[in-house]
Amino acid sequence: MRKQVSGGGRLRKIEAQLQRVLAELIAREVKDPRVGNVTITGVSLAADMGLARVYFTPFASAHRPEEVQSGLAHAAGFLRGEVGRRLALRHAPRLDFVFDDSAEKAARLTGIIDRAVAADSAHAGPDDERS
Repeated sequence: MRKQVSGGGRLRKIEAQLQRVLAELIAREVKDPRVGNVTITGVSLAADMGLARVYFTPFASAHRPEEVQSGLAHAAGFLRGEVGRRLALRHAPRLDFVFDDSAEKAARLTGIIDRAVAADSAHAGPDDERS
């Protein structure tokens, strides 16, 4: 049981390192115009470390998320090699880039909640006292 806990901690550490290195590499080394400014929101590494899902969000991009994802996929081989070198990994994981739409979903949900609160306030009479 103890071995799983330490292995999980090792995976989390490598995921954090992957996130940091990929963010730096994408910002400084990837010249594909489709990519532009990208925020790496997270990395999920498979237990066997053969595959890393890299979650990203385009930041003020003129390109659709699908185009950004295509640009990142095109650079994946280069990024994999650089990650392996910088983190001294014997076998660097394959990189699978996934658009992270959680910020959009959160904004949409916040809008729904704000409208519901506004509608509730409009229906409340002046004599209603809220606690």
